[in-house]
Amino acid sequence: MEHWEELCPGGLKLVYEDSLFHPGTDSFLLSSLPRLKKGLRVFDLGCGTGLLSLLLLQREPHLQVTGLEVQEDAAALAQKCAEENGLTDRLTIRRGDLRDVRSLFATGSFDLVVCNPPYYEPHRGKTARESALRTARSEVNCTLEDVCAAARHLLRWGGSFCLVHKPERLTDVLCTLRQYAIEPKLLRFVCATTSSAPSLLLLEGRRGGNSGLTVRSPLILQTPNGTPTPEVDAIYFRKEETP
Repeated sequence: MEHWEELCPGGLKLVYEDSLFHPGTDSFLLSSLPRLKKGLRVFDLGCGTGLLSLLLLQREPHLQVTGLEVQEDAAALAQKCAEENGLTDRLTIRRGDLRDVRSLFATGSFDLVVCNPPYYEPHRGKTARESALRTARSEVNCTLEDVCAAARHLLRWGGSFCLVHKPERLTDVLCTLRQYAIEPKLLRFVCATTSSAPSLLLLEGRRGGNSGLTVRSPLILQTPNGTPTPEVDAIYFRKEETP
């Protein structure tokens, strides 16, 4: 069954289907990391039903976004979402495998690549029984190396790659980015409270960048009384974002 929801009152409408991966906090948090400006050419690797692409376009309408998704049902929903929101001039959905980007897209065609990749190595972590959820959660169809290799091919020199991942994979992420000539430049951990260990990490790398990593203060999800922090409210469009 399809479900449609507005990102904010009068805003773009996201769509998800019960048998596919539901909208998650991870994509919302990742959408807050890139520095967006008019005219950026953006690529959403493994775009699913298009949530992350929509979030970026809600923040900056004047982007040119291309989404690539291997699962037929998810890609079809993402295309339907682009049409429903009147975004077909700014959001292009392609069905395909990110491991095939060399044959699908020219080298260095994009300014920004974003990705909410599978977190867990095969046979580790949480493995879903359903094929669609297993593909989204575990590296059964693509690995971290596949993701970084695709990002390197797609990015222009000096372009940015932004992704979300699990803290326990931090060493893997940093080493693999460097292996594919994407220098880690900005790291931010996500914590439920000020006293919690990180549950996620947000990372920006730069194609061909110089060494030097900035670690920002953690993104805290909850106040001491359990309500969302002002920053989280802004990420979910419940209040205006501060510059």
